[in-house]
Amino acid sequence: MTSFSAGRVVTQKVLPDMSRHAVLSAGASLWRSISCPSAELRLDLVLNCGQSFRWRETSEGHWTGVIAGRVWTLTQTQDRLWYWTYPSEPREERETERGAERVKTEPTGEGETQGVTNRREEKRGRGSIKTEPTGEGETQGVTNRREEKRGRGSIKTEPTGEGETQGVTNRREEKRGAERVKTEPTGEKEGVTSYTEKKRRRGRELIKTEPMGEGDGAREVKTEEVSPQGEGSEQDRKEQAILRDYFQLSVSLGELYEQWSRADPHFKQVSETFTGVRILRQDPRECLFSFICTSNNHISRISGMVQRLCERLGEPLCQLDQTPYHQFPTLQALAAPGVEPLLRELGFGYRARFVTQSARQILEQQGPDWLESLRDVTFEEARSALRKLPGVGAKVADCVCLMSLDKAESVPVDTHVWQIARRDYASQLGAGHKSLTDRVYHDIGDHFRKLWGPYAGWAHSVLFCADLKKFQNLKAEEQVKKKGRKR
Repeated sequence: MTSFSAGRVVTQKVLPDMSRHAVLSAGASLWRSISCPSAELRLDLVLNCGQSFRWRETSEGHWTGVIAGRVWTLTQTQDRLWYWTYPSEPREERETERGAERVKTEPTGEGETQGVTNRREEKRGRGSIKTEPTGEGETQGVTNRREEKRGRGSIKTEPTGEGETQGVTNRREEKRGAERVKTEPTGEKEGVTSYTEKKRRRGRELIKTEPMGEGDGAREVKTEEVSPQGEGSEQDRKEQAILRDYFQLSVSLGELYEQWSRADPHFKQVSETFTGVRILRQDPRECLFSFICTSNNHISRISGMVQRLCERLGEPLCQLDQTPYHQFPTLQALAAPGVEPLLRELGFGYRARFVTQSARQILEQQGPDWLESLRDVTFEEARSALRKLPGVGAKVADCVCLMSLDKAESVPVDTHVWQIARRDYASQLGAGHKSLTDRVYHDIGDHFRKLWGPYAGWAHSVLFCADLKKFQNLKAEEQVKKKGRKR
């Protein structure tokens, strides 16, 4: 699907439908898992509370999104976090199709546009060919009409001593098999191994179901990971490291909840219902440009904008149930000519200018690795640096600091958080002000930092999550449970 915007060809690639979204109940033995109690992480809250805008619930309790350039489906039982990763589209196919899709609109000197292949070029042949003299008055790779009829592609011939030509496979060889398959004993059939079987061999899981809870009939899936190496494959270790980093599982949320509950009675009350709310450690580029889209916006609309941004400017990864998944666009893609009008067409409005201008400013003044380098400076330095970008105010800067730059003390404040502060804490915060001024903003942040300590941003997110309309049913359910226990 191709559209033209401001002299720039923008191609939206249609991916092949590779697979379906994975579901744990359909085959738990092919999933992988790590130990993670639900009190330490609740996917339904963390992935749906406005930290990241790229996760979607693809079946009940199953969330699919992109981490570290791969598509994942996550789900959880009481004590384990389960994950499934999908193979990305082969790089060779991406490079082949991108050849004509990535277009620079520069004059070629012949009244055409680079990257747009005319019909004559298509007839001659798409690939560029390295030419060398053959010693026979012709050039290798230049195929005349007679050779085209015989078969495209010239072949360098050398005597084989058997009256045949190297590189030409006779019919007997073709019947034997063009591909040599190395077979090893597997305990099953030898030969070509399917992708599913490879997943099975990479690490089998023994599934045991045991009752949990208090007679409610719920069951927990416990796993004992078994692999050919005995300790899990290298790929397993890499994937688990990615998950632990993304969810910051090295931070004990239980200990933090206890600390905050001792210091804050209101937090203690809220935390009984909203357990497992932790902060993601996202890619700084994705986090920054996603939150630039949040100005005067709401979560569902922001999610749609970010999805369209990735589909039009990001590298394709795979398609599941006709839903495409893409990488987040690079800085170069966001800064390219013609992107601003394209984003306006996609519904970004005035935010389109902020996206392109911020990307260009980073590339021209700081460099592509600058955002990640902000993890190594103080919170104040990182926030100040981010606020110099177009479209980045105090709240966006604090969100990026908290959710991607390791600044746990960062407390993003908007009118929603201001209302929480005045209603549940100090009514004098911002009293007499009709809008959220810089002074009020800093007073609220300092108040919570003093109350909750160095992880104030994490505690703030629990209260923010608890106040969202979409989660009010959890409060009602908790109240019903309390009444039942009293009886």
